[in-house]
Amino acid sequence: MKYLTNEKLTIVGAGGMIGSNMAQAALMLGLTPNICLYDIYEPGVYGVAEEMYHCAFEGANITWTTDPEVAFTGARYIVSSGGAPRKDGMTREDLLKGNCQIAAEFGDFIKKYCPDVRHVVVIFNPADVTALTALIHSGLKPNQLTSLAALDSTRLQEALATEFGVQQSKVVGARTYGGHGEAMAVFASKVLIDGEPLASKNLSVDKWAEIKFNTVQGGSKIIKLRGRSSFQSPAYQAVKMIEAAMGGEPFLWPAGCFVNSPELGFENVFMAMPTVIDKDGVHYTAPEGTPQEMADLKASYEHLCKMREEIIQLGIVPAIKDWHKENPNL
Repeated sequence: MKYLTNEKLTIVGAGGMIGSNMAQAALMLGLTPNICLYDIYEPGVYGVAEEMYHCAFEGANITWTTDPEVAFTGARYIVSSGGAPRKDGMTREDLLKGNCQIAAEFGDFIKKYCPDVRHVVVIFNPADVTALTALIHSGLKPNQLTSLAALDSTRLQEALATEFGVQQSKVVGARTYGGHGEAMAVFASKVLIDGEPLASKNLSVDKWAEIKFNTVQGGSKIIKLRGRSSFQSPAYQAVKMIEAAMGGEPFLWPAGCFVNSPELGFENVFMAMPTVIDKDGVHYTAPEGTPQEMADLKASYEHLCKMREEIIQLGIVPAIKDWHKENPNL
């Protein structure tokens, strides 16, 4: 089997459902034979490793560990789902304190054991703030760390495809920006349905409100249907993100990234933007939308600023003026 690279990929939280799916997806897509599965729960990560061995992937060199030094040392790429999952009735923001403390430790491990890592993807909620925490603690450059945001856009794409009875891939330009949470900004002004502008479809105000609601609550719907938070879709999208960073096909769905752009009106936050992930990391451009869409994005940004202030007040990250002391790249 031909692999994209031979460099080490570490999957954090590998004993969980997202982590185990990431391991299998990474091997099925041929990213690298050298995968290290890391989790603090030994039976879980050992069991996942056994499952991967039983798949008999050609040329695979799968290792597992509960020791962060072993897991992180030599890692060139890392994907982490190593936080507490969302349960029924919870918002992503409800996970803030505990998961940001985990993210701080995760960033410290990167700084200590693998400062030469090339790219890191953070996918545990609230992803915008856990990713920001990890970036500050890791010492990495902003283009080296991204968070999962694509699911909001793919959920919008699915909802529109269902409404108009077309194949999902026939809906293009469906995007959400800002926070990966209840305050996300849903953009529709660039959407094409099988080549035709959404604006030409005479979608009613009530139907559009329903579609927006279903997009924002897409994760909650999965919890109600399956009794647990999403795992297959975040695993696949995260693996596609790290594949792009390894030099594979660029990742074009929105990703969460560090934004500090006074000219755009967004400073010192992690948020979903129009992005491309490739072998040189993540690159973002300015969002374009209607006045209402841009107002929604501004509101989402302000919500992210409030969460950022919460983790500062909790002492999980320092005040903004002191970030450079923890991470000279900020």
